[in-house]
Amino acid sequence: MRIDLHTHSTVSDGTQPPAEVMRSARQAGLDVVALTDHDSTAGWDEAAEAAQELGLGLVRGMEVSCRSEEGISVHVLSYLHDPTHPELLAEIAKSRTARVSRAELMVQRLAEDYPINWELVQEHVAPGATIGRPHIADALVAAGVVPNRSAAFSGILTARSRYFVAHYAPDPARAVDLIRRAGGVPVFAHPVASSRGRVVGEKTFRDMIDAGLLGVEADHRDNPAEGRVWLRQLAADNSLLVTGSSDYHGTGKPNLLGEFTTDPAVLEKMGELATGTPILFA
Repeated sequence: MRIDLHTHSTVSDGTQPPAEVMRSARQAGLDVVALTDHDSTAGWDEAAEAAQELGLGLVRGMEVSCRSEEGISVHVLSYLHDPTHPELLAEIAKSRTARVSRAELMVQRLAEDYPINWELVQEHVAPGATIGRPHIADALVAAGVVPNRSAAFSGILTARSRYFVAHYAPDPARAVDLIRRAGGVPVFAHPVASSRGRVVGEKTFRDMIDAGLLGVEADHRDNPAEGRVWLRQLAADNSLLVTGSSDYHGTGKPNLLGEFTTDPAVLEKMGELATGTPILFA
């Protein structure tokens, strides 16, 4: 059984609608896939309908954007939570609102030097999608400023750029606690992805574990080899699940569906731990 537990659709910063992500997953030879759009579950129904038609198992999830006390971006994957849980919904809504005002300010700064405006960015955001830097990157590509998203993120849109603007995001330990209270399974996404920028220290890992963290995404292209070894040892020492995923974004990133996968025994355990939403098996 081939299981990929991290994908994105146009509901956040992927380039395919949820149903297309499901079709691509089936074409890639996957048996089970998770849809984990940033701070949104709006794609769940479309994905579920398509998965059923395709005979594909679906894990409904979400990637929660967080920020550590050191100001480092942290992503927590929430699997199988209750999408109507009021406290988690309120926190996500707060983050989504902050993302919009942050994006507007970044575009204002960029417009001083590049042929970009808010209207151009909005052309790259699907209705109801969680807006973020990838959409600004798409606008920069359309304007001919950069060749692709990766180039935008390695230069103009990096967190070290003068155009960068931070936005509100919950502390990762708080996010873990909220996910658990919503009946979900919290997994630390690409925890040692140093190629993306600074990574958190052991204190943040410990705080998240103390709050109820249940897993780490060890097998991910942005985690260096030595980091994966360290994560497996951390998982063994703290009885954490170990997952592997592609972090697929369609054409938005080079990541390929199924390039890393999760052990079926881990998926079975996730299903046992979750009380919010069941896994949809084909």
